[in-house]
Formats: sequence, C-alpha cells, structure tokens
Amino acid sequence: MTGKIIIAGAGLGGLAAASCLLKAGFDVDVYEQAPVLGEVGAGIQISANAFHVMRHLGLGEELLKVGVQPGAYVFRLHDTGEELQRFNLSADHEAKHGAPYVQLHRADFHDILAARARSFKPDLIRLDHRLTGFIETADYVEARFANGHVARGDLLIGADGLKSAVRQQIVGETPATYTGDGAWRLLVPAERLPKPFLPPVMSVFMGPGGHAVCYYLRAGALLNFVGIIETGDVREESWTLKLPWEKLKSDFAGWHPDLQTIIDRGDHDQCFRWSLHNRAPIRSWSTRRATLLGDSAHPTLPYLAQGAVMAIEDGAVLTRALTIAGSISDALSLYERNRVDRTARIVEQSTFNRKLFHLPSVQAMRDAFKNRDEGEDRNAWLYSYNPLTVELI
Repeated sequence: MTGKIIIAGAGLGGLAAASCLLKAGFDVDVYEQAPVLGEVGAGIQISANAFHVMRHLGLGEELLKVGVQPGAYVFRLHDTGEELQRFNLSADHEAKHGAPYVQLHRADFHDILAARARSFKPDLIRLDHRLTGFIETADYVEARFANGHVARGDLLIGADGLKSAVRQQIVGETPATYTGDGAWRLLVPAERLPKPFLPPVMSVFMGPGGHAVCYYLRAGALLNFVGIIETGDVREESWTLKLPWEKLKSDFAGWHPDLQTIIDRGDHDQCFRWSLHNRAPIRSWSTRRATLLGDSAHPTLPYLAQGAVMAIEDGAVLTRALTIAGSISDALSLYERNRVDRTARIVEQSTFNRKLFHLPSVQAMRDAFKNRDEGEDRNAWLYSYNPLTVELI
C-alpha cells in the first residue's frame, strides 16, 4: 500500500512513527502546532520494547552515547533510605529482552528523532500548524488547521497528545479524574552534587503520601528528580507550569537527606509541577481514514514509565499494518486490534503501581516488598514485546 500520510504532532511518538513510515516507503508530512520544535527539560526511560524500534531506525548507538543505562532499580524508604528491594536492570534487562534499558533527556531524544526523520525527508515537519479538525470521504482525508491551511492525504494520524484535536473528533470528551497527585520535576547538574552521591541506579524513595524517583541523564551529567506528592492543590495538566521552590521544599520536608540536597541544589526558578489525571482506556480510536497514536489514544499515568514507549510501539505496529493490509481501513482495524488490549493493560498496571508507591505506612511497605518477585520477572510480558516481530492477528 502506498499513499500520503499526515501526522498531527511532532512529539516523540509522531517523529518515531514518521521515521518508521518513511523507512517503509510511505510519503509523510508532519504538522506541529508549536512555532519552534523542541521538548521539555525532563527525563524519559526507554525499555527494550521500544529500543528495538530505535535500533531499526539506526539510532541505538547514538541514544546510548547520550543516555545512561541504570545498573539497578532500588526501592528505599523515604526518610531513612532503608532498602526495601533491589534488582539488576541494564545488563539483565538486555540479556532477557534483547535490547537495553536507557534513561534520556527528553530534549536529546527528541532532537535525535527529529534529525532521523528529516534525514528521510528534509522538509517533513511544518511548524505553527494547529490542527482544528478533519473531514474524510471514501477517497481521502483533509486536515484543517487554524492558520487556514488544508492538507489532503490518504490517512491522518493524531499524535497530538493529551489534548488531541483528532481524538476529540473521533472519541469525543473523555472523563478525566484527578488522582490526588501532583508531580514535581527538577533537573540538577551533577557537578553541583557532593561526591560521592547517589549511584547510577534508578532510586525510588517511597513514603506515605508520595514517592520520589531519581536517575541520571546525559551520560551522568544531570540528575533527574520526579517527586510525586498527594495534594488537594489541583493545577493544570502541563509540564511547563512553574510553582515556587518553597512549595517543593515543604512538600518533601522530612524526607531523606539526599532528596534535600537535590532540592536545595536545583535551580529555584525551575520547579515544575503537573497535576496527574486518570482516564479509562478506550476500545476504539479509528475511523475510516484517521487514527490515534500515543497519548492521544491511551494517555497513562507515569508510574510505569511507558507513555513514550507505547507511542513508539504504536508507530512500528501501525507501519507494519499499513504494509501488509489491503486497504487503509483494514490496516487501521489490524493496528487497533493488536494494540488496544496491550495498551489498556499498561495503563491499568500503571494506575495500580500508584497504590504500591503510596502505601499508608512503613510497615505496609516492608510487608509489600517482603515476598515480592523481582520486577523483571513480574514485567516480562511488558518488556519482552517486540513491535517489529510480534505476530499481528
């Protein structure tokens, strides 16, 4: 099958999908609403199930150079630092699942994906195009933009994120329920931290009413801090909303001294907090000539680190479906059929992990981890999935 494919959104999922499609021989145009291409300053985790696709696109070595492969996943008590559980990560992960686990700065990852997509088609991305809606016929789909531009193609892919205009037209309003959690994020240059400090592992500090995740980025030059706290102070769903440093400091008062060091040595005017909302998975996200990908299809909470990973999987599976199906509609049915159950399971598992990370007492945490299987075995179904080779049914 050949044809023109329109992608709304030049985020991580949209760019990864564009490269998969272009590599497979499709003609693609990507429309991005922002006037400048870029990503927020935050960390992201890419496990084997998505790294297979990065290797397919020729990006594996480049990502490993700018990322960090954490040696272990370590769960600790929020105040004393008592270790509740540890399991090996980078070496074991690749041995078991055939590809690395790497932690990246989102902006670095986005730049690498954009460069790869443009290597296939230099004029691929068109900025300052906010999609407002689409119309479709038996023969084509037209994407309409706020600036008056109209783009006609054979398929429209909505990779336009949590507030997707494509999703709004296909699915309509979806109830969003506040989880009770606000997620802080902060980046700290490693040179500001004492030596020695936290080792190059993924550290999860768990406490009643919240948890904090810390890991390194940019080959160890930055430390990424994400602190999730239960709060009735509901704000926007936006990674760019700044709140006062003093509020961050007070939210984690009494937590481990390492966390105090991170908070103290971060830029006090660069403290961001996102209010986390939950949305139930949907069972259908396509029409005859339009479909969804990534957060626009299956928004998820960050407690399993699989949001971008699912989007990358989507792009690879959608490309395969378009390659083997006889029509656009058949391809979209094949794509959706092979993604809806898996993505729903990931969304639900992520929601469940919130309960695990926010147990009400220290004793409850010790009890929960006492007989807990190592996470790699527990999540084998998740990481062993290869979107390039999994059988499509």
